[in-house]
Amino acid sequence: MNIPHFMFGVFGNAFGLFLFLAPIITFKRIIVHKSTEKFSGIPYIMTLLNCLLSAWYGLPFVSPNNILVSIINGTGAIIETIYVFTFIFYAPKKEKVKISGLFAFVITVFSAVVLISLFALHGNSRKVFCGFAAAIFSIIMYGSPLSIMRLVIKTKSVEFMPFFLSLFVFLCGTSWFIFGLLGHDPFIAVPNGVGSALGTVQLILYLIYRDNKENAKTTTQEDSMEMGTAKQPSSKNATQSN
Repeated sequence: MNIPHFMFGVFGNAFGLFLFLAPIITFKRIIVHKSTEKFSGIPYIMTLLNCLLSAWYGLPFVSPNNILVSIINGTGAIIETIYVFTFIFYAPKKEKVKISGLFAFVITVFSAVVLISLFALHGNSRKVFCGFAAAIFSIIMYGSPLSIMRLVIKTKSVEFMPFFLSLFVFLCGTSWFIFGLLGHDPFIAVPNGVGSALGTVQLILYLIYRDNKENAKTTTQEDSMEMGTAKQPSSKNATQSN
């Protein structure tokens, strides 16, 4: 057993679990208020697809020595599914239809990848196909905070970018990046390298603007606990949006 490879996989599982559990505060608010308010369900849908594809990629008959990838992403898929169905339950009718449609799209894409990889591909071609699919949606998931980072620069405030969430993005991305390097697996190393880099930028922005929270309009702590989950409100409130 490659001990460093295994240990960084364990670290990635731990930090990844923190990231998947971060939206609990938002969903507590949604349940209490019985409304999704201005939050968007799209990040949960995209994260669910990423988890499903990554969990499939980590299975031994797809890519060897990546079972830890399957464990954390399988857990993440269960957690994200709960988020998605909770969101659909409390969302207004129009949003229910949209998120339900996107959920059907996720299941269709995942099912297609599974069927193609099982019946049309074998050996390394199966690994490459599933790896590309998982890597693309991993990058999309890690890229979701870009709008928040832009807002931080614009307002010179970290009001909407909580430190610990940025920290765990960095730690999770870095752990899996090193895991991928040690395992000589570019489909894990590349997307998580992107995640590590974006996490680093978030931490740098936090250090630069951490004392400037008064520059942004007041918001509750619960509103600011997630990255990229609130829809754009009207233009007069744009400075408060995610």
